[in-house]
Amino acid sequence: MTTEDTSSLAAESLSKSFGGVRAVDDATVRFVPGKINAIIGPNGSGKTTFLNCVTGMIRPDSGRVSLRGKEITRASPDRIVRLGLGRSFQACRIFPRMTVTENLLVPVRNRSVRTLLGKAHDDATVRRAQLWLQRLGIDHLHGVEARDLSFGQQKLLELGGVLMSEPEIVILDEPAGGVNPSLIRWISALIQELNAEGRTFVVVEHNMELVMTLSDHVVVFDRGRPIASGTPAEVQADPRVLEAYLGV
Repeated sequence: MTTEDTSSLAAESLSKSFGGVRAVDDATVRFVPGKINAIIGPNGSGKTTFLNCVTGMIRPDSGRVSLRGKEITRASPDRIVRLGLGRSFQACRIFPRMTVTENLLVPVRNRSVRTLLGKAHDDATVRRAQLWLQRLGIDHLHGVEARDLSFGQQKLLELGGVLMSEPEIVILDEPAGGVNPSLIRWISALIQELNAEGRTFVVVEHNMELVMTLSDHVVVFDRGRPIASGTPAEVQADPRVLEAYLGV
């Protein structure tokens, strides 16, 4: 079996409808392991619904999702996290009344609810949280409640929570959305560093400049299914992509 078969994330013939709307339509996607993959497409093209199916947030009507060659189609989101797939969301999922450090400790999913509520974490876990905060550049905010952070800082905090589970594959849903250009450059550099360390990334993003400069492999969605894939240069030159975005 090839490396891609055993180490990558893949979806085969994935479909999901809501009433009469077919949000994901027989979508087959294989992400390239060890690379920065991107998903782009016009608004309403099915990108987020596709991700929700892949990460166990919703159940697809049909099709199959696999991770390292093993099916995870009906696994719970927590189970998928434990298998090495982490994800951020368009709207930051943080605990606003918890401190920055506490927010990083909560996503460590191998703890029981009682342990989480009791804040009984071992020193190694707390130290790991501190190291991630340093790397994200927000360690000086460790004792600040998350609701008092800027939107960009909240994005970094959510990413820190994802990284605390030590995922092999990281899915980022619009990491540059609502973020200033300086922070976009910071996030882009961090993604590249983490990728160089061996993590595979899947980035869903509307910022085309970021996608084209950051990504190794791009998948273009339209009307619920991938219509093109390849390097940024290949995708930019594909007439199907121009038609999807410009209607020409």
